[in-house]
Amino acid sequence: MKKIFLAAACSALLLGCKTRENIANSTKPQSIFDTEAHRGGRGLMPENTIPAMIDAIDRDVVTLELDLQISKDKKVIVSHDPYFNDKITTTPEGKFLTASEAKKRLLYTMTYDSIRKYDVGVKNNPDFPQKKSIAASKPLLSDLIIASEEHARRKGKSMLYNIEIKSSQKGDYINHPPVEEFVNLAIKTITDNGIRNRTVVQSFDMRALQIIHNKYPDIKTSLLVSKKDKESVKQQFKTLGFIPHTYSPEYTMVTDEMIQYCHSINVKVLPWTVNTISEIKQLKDMGVDGIISDYPNLFKEL
Repeated sequence: MKKIFLAAACSALLLGCKTRENIANSTKPQSIFDTEAHRGGRGLMPENTIPAMIDAIDRDVVTLELDLQISKDKKVIVSHDPYFNDKITTTPEGKFLTASEAKKRLLYTMTYDSIRKYDVGVKNNPDFPQKKSIAASKPLLSDLIIASEEHARRKGKSMLYNIEIKSSQKGDYINHPPVEEFVNLAIKTITDNGIRNRTVVQSFDMRALQIIHNKYPDIKTSLLVSKKDKESVKQQFKTLGFIPHTYSPEYTMVTDEMIQYCHSINVKVLPWTVNTISEIKQLKDMGVDGIISDYPNLFKEL
């Protein structure tokens, strides 16, 4: 009888432990797979524009990804290129630009009042035949945030932002202001518009990330790297001088070892730019923390 009682007591104790363990596990926060619309989803909409961000929000992405440039009058503009890209630009006169003409129209030499008169949405981009052709201009970062936040609020959502500072050493004083001024202008706009705690600032330019780390330590940073970067992740972090929140490699660089190392030091891995569902699924199965894609419609197939 005593043996039966002891057995029952042990079973009850084990059941209680398992129940408590299950409850504890069920209350642990689950990491959300970070789906990011590259430039707002440039495969479907005019890149880095307000209509693109609205469309990406409607497609239920987690994060809006975009790029920054600075105008002559020190306005923070959403644009990947420091000039008008001939593949997407229509002039105020309704004409198209050659590649050489486009590169001469540097945003840093133009006031925003002039920049906003150029259309970057109507012209069909041969690289992205699915892109919708609609009128759109390069927006101010502040206007893009306001429009995105208002739309997300109406949809009952809170968006994250992955914002790239497009600076380089050779671009200082030519394509953009000195890097610290660039960073300060960007962070002020991000802060003034209430998204500081929901933003990761990314860059290929380690100088920009180092300034943010030292001057604005609460802001999350992401190191962007391409195939031409041959150093190991460990060496890149050593050169950077600190451990960033995210490591964002060109997607063909991703390996199991890379993911394991980054996760061992609590760094997220976010590859770019992944544009087929098979590659997205393969990388997700490998354990990356998110995907940046030109085609946010693909995320619904995950």
